[in-house]
Amino acid sequence: MHPAPPQCRCPPLRPRRASRGFTLLECLMACAVAVVLATISWPTLRGPDLRVGRLDAVEALSRVQAAQERYRSAHGLYAAELGPLLGTAARSTQGRYVITVSVDGPESYRATASAQGRQSQDAACATLTLDVKLGFAQQGPRAGCWLR
Repeated sequence: MHPAPPQCRCPPLRPRRASRGFTLLECLMACAVAVVLATISWPTLRGPDLRVGRLDAVEALSRVQAAQERYRSAHGLYAAELGPLLGTAARSTQGRYVITVSVDGPESYRATASAQGRQSQDAACATLTLDVKLGFAQQGPRAGCWLR
């Protein structure tokens, strides 16, 4: 007599289900949504960086103003150029602006900070000016550009 074969206690075979992952279409849709959100938010994120960059111009123009007043007290007139006469550089500290000076007479001058590189995307305040006449300074193009 032969012993009876052991009984299999395996679960019955079921039809195979589709795997539970993401399809290529779902991945592409998620990427498209991420690109749209990034495109919308980029200007909002870029704004604070440009406003902080303006401080570089404000600081450079303030240094020029202080140097011009020292030069005027020693020589009786404003210096016509940056560099050795004033001891100031033609670029701002962070390099975001190029600084120029033009003298309008012995009692007045204009210092200009022109944005360079990425900072030139700051359309509202790409150029900051400081007009000094008879010792009185006027900031341009508007007060909002001179956030302190």
